[in-house]
Amino acid sequence: MNTVINATMREDQGKGASRRLRHNEQIPAIIYGAGKEPNTITLNLHEITHLLENEESYTSILDLTIDKKAQPVIIKDLQRHPAKNLVTHVDFLRIDMNKEIVTNIPLHFMGEEDNEAMRLGAILNQFVTAIEVSCLPKNLPNAIEINISKLSMGDHISLTGINMPEGVIITALTHGDIEAHDQSVVSVQEPKLMSEEVQVDVVEDEEGATEDGDDKAEDKDTSGS
Repeated sequence: MNTVINATMREDQGKGASRRLRHNEQIPAIIYGAGKEPNTITLNLHEITHLLENEESYTSILDLTIDKKAQPVIIKDLQRHPAKNLVTHVDFLRIDMNKEIVTNIPLHFMGEEDNEAMRLGAILNQFVTAIEVSCLPKNLPNAIEINISKLSMGDHISLTGINMPEGVIITALTHGDIEAHDQSVVSVQEPKLMSEEVQVDVVEDEEGATEDGDDKAEDKDTSGS
Protein backbone atom coordinates (compact mmCIF):
# COMPACT_ATOMS: atom_id res chain seq x y z
CA MET A 1 0.00 0.00 0.00
CA ASN A 2 1.54 3.31 -1.13
CA THR A 3 -0.51 6.15 0.32
CA VAL A 4 0.42 9.82 0.59
CA ILE A 5 -0.74 11.99 3.49
CA ASN A 6 -0.35 15.73 3.09
CA ALA A 7 0.57 17.80 6.14
CA THR A 8 1.81 21.26 7.04
CA MET A 9 4.10 22.36 9.87
CA ARG A 10 2.30 23.76 12.92
CA GLU A 11 3.60 26.50 15.18
CA ASP A 12 0.62 27.18 17.44
CA GLN A 13 0.33 24.99 20.52
CA GLY A 14 -2.25 24.44 23.24
CA LYS A 15 -5.95 23.59 23.48
CA GLY A 16 -7.07 26.89 21.99
CA ALA A 17 -4.97 26.37 18.87
CA SER A 18 -6.25 22.80 18.51
CA ARG A 19 -9.86 23.99 18.78
CA ARG A 20 -9.27 26.56 16.05
CA LEU A 21 -7.79 23.89 13.80
CA ARG A 22 -10.75 21.57 14.29
CA HIS A 23 -13.15 24.44 13.64
CA ASN A 24 -11.45 24.78 10.24
CA GLU A 25 -11.75 21.02 9.57
CA GLN A 26 -8.12 20.37 10.38
CA ILE A 27 -6.60 18.33 13.19
CA PRO A 28 -3.30 18.49 15.09
CA ALA A 29 -0.76 15.69 14.81
CA ILE A 30 2.82 14.90 15.75
CA ILE A 31 5.62 13.00 14.05
CA TYR A 32 8.58 11.56 15.96
CA GLY A 33 11.20 8.81 15.91
CA ALA A 34 14.20 7.78 13.79
CA GLY A 35 16.52 9.83 15.99
CA LYS A 36 15.02 13.15 14.89
CA GLU A 37 13.27 15.90 16.82
CA PRO A 38 9.47 15.64 17.04
CA ASN A 39 7.50 17.94 14.73
CA THR A 40 3.98 19.20 15.31
CA ILE A 41 1.94 19.16 12.12
CA THR A 42 -1.56 19.77 10.81
CA LEU A 43 -3.70 17.34 8.81
CA ASN A 44 -6.85 17.74 6.75
CA LEU A 45 -9.72 16.13 8.68
CA HIS A 46 -11.46 14.75 5.59
CA GLU A 47 -8.26 13.31 4.11
CA ILE A 48 -7.29 11.42 7.28
CA THR A 49 -10.89 10.27 7.86
CA HIS A 50 -11.06 8.85 4.35
CA LEU A 51 -7.67 7.18 4.80
CA LEU A 52 -8.74 5.44 8.01
CA GLU A 53 -11.79 3.91 6.33
CA ASN A 54 -9.32 1.38 4.94
CA GLU A 55 -8.22 -1.06 7.68
CA GLU A 56 -4.85 -1.55 5.99
CA SER A 57 -3.94 2.07 6.73
CA TYR A 58 -3.35 1.18 10.37
CA THR A 59 -0.62 -1.33 9.49
CA SER A 60 0.90 0.16 6.33
CA ILE A 61 3.96 2.28 5.67
CA LEU A 62 2.55 5.68 4.69
CA ASP A 63 4.26 8.55 2.87
CA LEU A 64 3.79 11.66 5.01
CA THR A 65 4.49 14.71 2.84
CA ILE A 66 5.51 18.01 4.46
CA ASP A 67 6.60 20.89 2.23
CA LYS A 68 6.79 18.49 -0.72
CA LYS A 69 9.19 16.20 1.15
CA ALA A 70 7.88 12.68 1.82
CA GLN A 71 9.01 10.49 4.69
CA PRO A 72 7.86 6.95 5.58
CA VAL A 73 5.74 6.67 8.73
CA ILE A 74 3.25 4.40 10.46
CA ILE A 75 0.28 5.44 12.56
CA LYS A 76 1.30 4.88 16.17
CA ASP A 77 -1.70 6.28 18.03
CA LEU A 78 -5.10 7.89 17.41
CA GLN A 79 -7.38 9.97 19.57
CA ARG A 80 -11.09 10.32 18.81
CA HIS A 81 -13.91 12.50 20.09
CA PRO A 82 -15.80 10.38 22.66
CA ALA A 83 -19.25 11.26 21.32
CA LYS A 84 -18.75 12.08 17.63
CA ASN A 85 -16.06 9.42 16.94
CA LEU A 86 -14.11 11.97 14.90
CA VAL A 87 -10.32 11.82 14.83
CA THR A 88 -8.91 14.59 17.05
CA HIS A 89 -5.18 13.81 17.08
CA VAL A 90 -2.73 11.47 15.32
CA ASP A 91 0.74 10.27 16.35
CA PHE A 92 3.03 9.21 13.49
CA LEU A 93 6.26 7.26 13.95
CA ARG A 94 9.06 7.87 11.47
CA ILE A 95 10.40 4.71 9.86
CA ASP A 96 13.94 3.84 8.83
CA MET A 97 13.39 1.41 5.95
CA ASN A 98 16.66 -0.37 6.83
CA LYS A 99 15.78 -1.01 10.50
CA GLU A 100 13.27 -3.38 12.03
CA ILE A 101 10.11 -1.98 13.56
CA VAL A 102 7.90 -3.38 16.31
CA THR A 103 4.14 -2.94 16.01
CA ASN A 104 0.80 -4.71 16.51
CA ILE A 105 -0.80 -6.61 13.63
CA PRO A 106 -4.44 -7.84 13.63
CA LEU A 107 -5.30 -11.53 13.28
CA HIS A 108 -7.83 -12.60 10.64
CA PHE A 109 -9.42 -16.01 11.24
CA MET A 110 -10.22 -17.69 7.92
CA GLY A 111 -12.26 -20.75 7.00
CA GLU A 112 -14.98 -20.61 9.65
CA GLU A 113 -17.64 -21.45 7.06
CA ASP A 114 -15.69 -24.59 6.07
CA ASN A 115 -15.17 -25.87 9.60
CA GLU A 116 -17.17 -29.09 10.09
CA ALA A 117 -17.26 -28.83 13.88
CA MET A 118 -18.66 -25.31 13.74
CA ARG A 119 -21.32 -26.37 11.25
CA LEU A 120 -22.43 -28.83 13.92
CA GLY A 121 -22.71 -26.09 16.53
CA ALA A 122 -19.21 -25.79 17.99
CA ILE A 123 -18.14 -22.46 19.46
CA LEU A 124 -15.11 -20.51 18.21
CA ASN A 125 -13.18 -18.83 21.02
CA GLN A 126 -10.79 -16.06 19.94
CA PHE A 127 -8.40 -15.33 22.80
CA VAL A 128 -6.09 -12.99 20.87
CA THR A 129 -7.11 -10.52 18.15
CA ALA A 130 -3.71 -8.90 17.48
CA ILE A 131 -0.06 -9.77 18.06
CA GLU A 132 3.10 -7.73 18.37
CA VAL A 133 5.60 -8.45 15.60
CA SER A 134 9.08 -7.36 14.58
CA CYS A 135 10.21 -7.03 10.97
CA LEU A 136 11.74 -4.79 8.36
CA PRO A 137 9.24 -2.22 7.02
CA LYS A 138 9.22 -3.89 3.59
CA ASN A 139 7.97 -7.14 5.19
CA LEU A 140 5.26 -5.56 7.34
CA PRO A 141 1.98 -7.46 6.79
CA ASN A 142 -1.40 -5.75 6.98
CA ALA A 143 -2.79 -8.75 8.87
CA ILE A 144 -1.89 -12.30 9.85
CA GLU A 145 -4.30 -14.90 8.45
CA ILE A 146 -5.02 -18.01 10.52
CA ASN A 147 -6.80 -20.92 8.85
CA ILE A 148 -9.26 -22.55 11.27
CA SER A 149 -11.11 -24.69 8.72
CA LYS A 150 -9.40 -27.92 9.85
CA LEU A 151 -9.81 -27.48 13.61
CA SER A 152 -11.78 -30.29 15.24
CA MET A 153 -13.73 -30.15 18.50
CA GLY A 154 -11.31 -29.30 21.32
CA ASP A 155 -8.47 -28.26 18.99
CA HIS A 156 -6.63 -24.99 19.40
CA ILE A 157 -3.90 -22.93 17.75
CA SER A 158 -1.21 -21.26 19.85
CA LEU A 159 1.32 -18.57 18.96
CA THR A 160 3.85 -21.22 17.94
CA GLY A 161 1.26 -22.72 15.58
CA ILE A 162 0.81 -19.58 13.50
CA ASN A 163 2.35 -19.65 10.01
CA MET A 164 4.15 -16.31 9.91
CA PRO A 165 5.18 -14.49 6.71
CA GLU A 166 8.86 -14.61 5.85
CA GLY A 167 10.90 -12.13 7.86
CA VAL A 168 8.17 -11.47 10.44
CA ILE A 169 8.72 -12.56 14.07
CA ILE A 170 6.30 -12.70 17.00
CA THR A 171 8.06 -10.73 19.73
CA ALA A 172 6.50 -12.77 22.55
CA LEU A 173 8.43 -15.80 21.31
CA THR A 174 11.82 -14.08 21.43
CA HIS A 175 12.15 -13.88 25.23
CA GLY A 176 14.08 -17.10 25.84
CA ASP A 177 11.65 -19.66 27.22
CA ILE A 178 9.22 -20.08 24.30
CA GLU A 179 6.90 -22.44 26.17
CA ALA A 180 6.50 -19.94 29.01
CA HIS A 181 5.44 -17.18 26.59
CA ASP A 182 3.35 -19.30 24.24
CA GLN A 183 -0.41 -18.92 24.55
CA SER A 184 -3.62 -20.10 22.89
CA VAL A 185 -4.87 -17.83 20.15
CA VAL A 186 -8.07 -19.58 19.08
CA SER A 187 -9.92 -22.80 19.92
CA VAL A 188 -13.03 -24.75 18.96
CA GLN A 189 -15.16 -25.70 21.96
CA GLU A 190 -18.10 -28.05 22.32
CA PRO A 191 -21.19 -25.96 23.10
CA LYS A 192 -22.61 -28.40 25.69
CA LEU A 193 -19.56 -27.77 27.89
CA MET A 194 -20.66 -24.19 28.19
CA SER A 195 -24.28 -25.18 28.89
CA GLU A 196 -23.15 -27.65 31.55
CA GLU A 197 -21.27 -24.86 33.32
CA VAL A 198 -24.42 -22.76 33.31
CA GLN A 199 -26.51 -25.67 34.63
CA VAL A 200 -24.06 -26.24 37.48
CA ASP A 201 -24.34 -22.60 38.49
CA VAL A 202 -28.14 -22.80 38.40
CA VAL A 203 -28.20 -25.97 40.53
CA GLU A 204 -25.85 -24.40 43.06
CA ASP A 205 -28.06 -21.30 43.24
CA GLU A 206 -31.17 -23.43 43.73
CA GLU A 207 -29.51 -25.49 46.46
CA GLY A 208 -28.41 -22.32 48.20
CA ALA A 209 -31.93 -20.92 48.01
CA THR A 210 -33.38 -24.20 49.40
CA GLU A 211 -30.95 -24.19 52.31
CA ASP A 212 -31.88 -20.59 53.09
CA GLY A 213 -35.54 -21.54 52.99
CA ASP A 214 -35.00 -24.52 55.31
CA ASP A 215 -33.10 -22.35 57.75
CA LYS A 216 -35.89 -19.80 57.80
CA ALA A 217 -38.50 -22.56 58.29
CA GLU A 218 -36.55 -24.01 61.22
CA ASP A 219 -36.29 -20.57 62.81
CA LYS A 220 -40.05 -20.14 62.44
CA ASP A 221 -40.81 -23.56 63.97
CA THR A 222 -38.47 -22.88 66.87
CA SER A 223 -39.99 -19.50 67.62
CA GLY A 224 -43.51 -20.95 67.47
CA SER A 225 -42.92 -23.82 69.93
